[in-house]
Amino acid sequence: MRSVLSVSLPEKMAIELDAIAKETGRNKSDIVKESLGEFLWENRFRRTKKRLSPKAKAAGFVTDDDVFKAIS
Repeated sequence: MRSVLSVSLPEKMAIELDAIAKETGRNKSDIVKESLGEFLWENRFRRTKKRLSPKAKAAGFVTDDDVFKAIS
């Protein structure tokens, strides 16, 4: 199922989106969908990291290096 969303953009952003669409040969809708998908993924990642961070610290994983050492 699809949902249609109408978005109002500031003029400068709309001009930049138009330019990128022309440069890449992609349509604006696809660019916005991809951008929103990345935003939503990053948001889920940040929420998961925030939720798991206390448990990780309790297990001794304080830095990214600690994680990489454990899985390498």
